[in-house]
Amino acid sequence: MTDKTMSPEDVVGRLRSGMTIGIGGWGSRRKPMALVRALLRSEITDLTVISYGGPDVGLLAAAGRIRRLVAPFATLDSIPLEPHFRAARERGTLQLTELDEAMFMWGLHAAANRLPFLPVRAGLGSDVMRVNPELRTVTSPYEDGEEFVAVPALRMDAALVHLNRADRLGNGQYLGPDPYFDDLFCEAADTAYLSCERLVDAFGPDTVPQTLLVSRHSVTGVVETPNGAHFTSCAPDHDRDEPFQKLYATTPWPEFATRFLAGKSEDDYQAAVRTWHDERTEEQK
Repeated sequence: MTDKTMSPEDVVGRLRSGMTIGIGGWGSRRKPMALVRALLRSEITDLTVISYGGPDVGLLAAAGRIRRLVAPFATLDSIPLEPHFRAARERGTLQLTELDEAMFMWGLHAAANRLPFLPVRAGLGSDVMRVNPELRTVTSPYEDGEEFVAVPALRMDAALVHLNRADRLGNGQYLGPDPYFDDLFCEAADTAYLSCERLVDAFGPDTVPQTLLVSRHSVTGVVETPNGAHFTSCAPDHDRDEPFQKLYATTPWPEFATRFLAGKSEDDYQAAVRTWHDERTEEQK
């Protein structure tokens, strides 16, 4: 058995410019934001990002780190369209491969199972085929002769995911209502890095097996990052920080980045957020 614990900086030290990076979570829910912020503190750029997009995509797009995005959407949930993603698209600073949500999922399944593609019905008769002219169709070799979209595998150099609990071996547990496909991200990547709200010594006999979403065989490193999904939700540990998310969505990027992302560590970010909340409380008195 191997202790796989790392720091956010250790994880980023294993990444390189030009890589294809998968980011777990969904929209503004359970994103590995501490790892994304560590990535922003590096010089890594020219990334292909695969994500059910949320502020992970927005932060990286605003900082000019994304060359190509593969995603079915980019949303903050309570704010329908991620504003920094939208700005990047309007400026034409990133390439976009936009897939149907089901197509995206089956692309993850194909990569996790080391298949070049999987056939799906989703996408047929829609503009997905028009805006992605590189997509191909295949015909069933059986009697039905049905036509399918051949969704290519979404293979990644590295995946970043966030769960509620993890042990030092790389087993990860979610305690909220949805797994968000984080297991597929880990299995579809050459390396996978799991951040968690809290490390545990072991998962006891009372652990519900179905909550152990990520298995150590697919995890390269584990990082304990309390509140590390901020400002996204990580139920039941914490809700989405809606006031801060609104600030993020409405503040010019240079101003936001200078105040909250210019520090040297995740601790600096968390301290800046606490200071902002303290100031907001004082103003509301």
